[in-house]
Amino acid sequence: MSSLTMRKGNVDMNKLDRLVQEVGAKRVPYISLEGNVNMAGGQPFSMANLTELHRYCRKNDIPIMLDATRIIENAWFIREREDGYAHKSVREILREICDLTDGCTMSAKKDALVNIGGFFACNDEELFRKAQNLVVVYEGLHTYGGLAGRDMEAMAQGIREAVTEEHQAARIGQVHYLGEKLDRAGIPIVRPIGSHAIFIDAKRFLPHVDQDEYPAQALAAELYLESGIRTMERGNVSAGRDPKTGKNRRPPLELVRLTIPRRVYTQAHMDVVAESVIDVHKRRDEIYGLTMVYEPEYLRFFQARFEPISLSPL
Repeated sequence: MSSLTMRKGNVDMNKLDRLVQEVGAKRVPYISLEGNVNMAGGQPFSMANLTELHRYCRKNDIPIMLDATRIIENAWFIREREDGYAHKSVREILREICDLTDGCTMSAKKDALVNIGGFFACNDEELFRKAQNLVVVYEGLHTYGGLAGRDMEAMAQGIREAVTEEHQAARIGQVHYLGEKLDRAGIPIVRPIGSHAIFIDAKRFLPHVDQDEYPAQALAAELYLESGIRTMERGNVSAGRDPKTGKNRRPPLELVRLTIPRRVYTQAHMDVVAESVIDVHKRRDEIYGLTMVYEPEYLRFFQARFEPISLSPL
């Protein structure tokens, strides 16, 4: 089962090796590994893949830095889907992941169940000292990093609760409830369903909208107008432009992310979201693309502005 349900979040080892051979291992400062990554539809990496990556990086003296934003959810998927892990706890699997990596950054607003903060950790004493110095310069003393004591305590408690099987089953179960409801209604979504969001395939939802007219952004806007649902584009706008040609990159995946915050919504809320998406899908032929009227220099998916190309058929 693991080969079918875990591969979408895995590191492509052949592609990685080609890159390392091309530029040389000494020019690769580290490998950044993220679990349940957005641009892969919230899919996890497998422990088998991480073990292979760890072996490769040790041979080439390349550190692995973990983006631990949703790593507890990734551990839960390993427990549920990967052969040999059903008897292990999420806590045990999380520790095994950490043992195979060299450090991590953590946005605690996700898995750790808090509304602010995060942390950096590593197993290299020299790197740790350098990070301490930078924290003092930019954030505050290294013992708190600019966070209030209550936020640090909330983060610690959030981690304790997030590693329980009961929490992960309920949290991911709610995401899957929405995903299955949309799938049954014929809404094109990324399968298998991930952990933190449902990803609508905007190319299939709006096949008449060219990718340079930002179909995912157009669909996200339409959902907000329909029912106030705040979604996020993960496609052409997020991918940015090719620095050499100046043209949009046109990534293979053009997705709209229906992100579900932890411990916020009821199943009734999920029903409302599903009904809104289904209603928009029924009138999808009436939805047209967008033109970008303001594009910032960096990270345009945060600040760019758009206008409808047309309000009626051409």
